[in-house]
Amino acid sequence: MAARILVVNDTQEILELFRILLEEEEGYEVVLSGFPVQEISDVERINPDLIILDFVFGDQKSGWQMLQMLKMKRSTASIPVIVCTAALGLVREQEGYLVSQGVHVVFKPFDIDHLLTNVKQLLESHEHFASASEEKPKKK
Repeated sequence: MAARILVVNDTQEILELFRILLEEEEGYEVVLSGFPVQEISDVERINPDLIILDFVFGDQKSGWQMLQMLKMKRSTASIPVIVCTAALGLVREQEGYLVSQGVHVVFKPFDIDHLLTNVKQLLESHEHFASASEEKPKKK
């Protein structure tokens, strides 16, 4: 079963690029969103294995707010995230938080191989983490 990747970006051309690259060329299941998810329940319903998220939507830092929401909720905190953005200043301001949360950053314009390497690394580490947590005996 192919990994499901949620891509959140407000530029239609970038969404289409991600769809072609990740779905058609790499075989992942891709869910596209042209705006940040407002409700965590929407992310829970999509149940992505990975999220690729832009930070800035128009003049709003909505992607940053979505990332904070995801990391504060137990059901979504362990979903790996790649921030794919041109907002270099914002990323530098938040670098400590991003590193502490295991968030990878890919700056636009990005190298396709660099992006794919990050996608594969995060999906593999997430699979390993998920299978290790399933193996733990349940407490009664």
